[in-house]
Amino acid sequence: MVDLHSILADHRSKAKSDEAHEASGRSQEHRPSTSEIPDVFFDKIIVDYKLSRIEILVLMYIYRRVWSFPNLHRSHGISQMMSHTEMAKNLGVGIEDVYSALRRLEEYDFIKTIRAGQYFSRRFFTKDLDIYFEQTYDDFEF
Repeated sequence: MVDLHSILADHRSKAKSDEAHEASGRSQEHRPSTSEIPDVFFDKIIVDYKLSRIEILVLMYIYRRVWSFPNLHRSHGISQMMSHTEMAKNLGVGIEDVYSALRRLEEYDFIKTIRAGQYFSRRFFTKDLDIYFEQTYDDFEF
């Protein structure tokens, strides 16, 4: 049972919220979000595979949708449905560049298309690295 002291400790008064604003008018409570990307991406994947800028953007976009955002299919490494045009718009690249990057990422075996707009993304990018780091996908595997 929750006691009164813990409820009051979490309470924020309106007077305090006015003090939380900086001189610039922005709230100090707004902080940038972060995503956990394995170091192996920076140490091995970028170096060994010589990915283009757009391939990195698309891979990180899919990776974050699978592993960093709320996702019902996370344990299987599968993304939610995504719009290719929305992806292109969010990344600031052309739709043809997105399609080209998706094809290249599939050639490298970093992703697999489940259906248009839904992808399987390995936690550690390659099957060998998944095995090395003992990553499984709840009996789902390509």
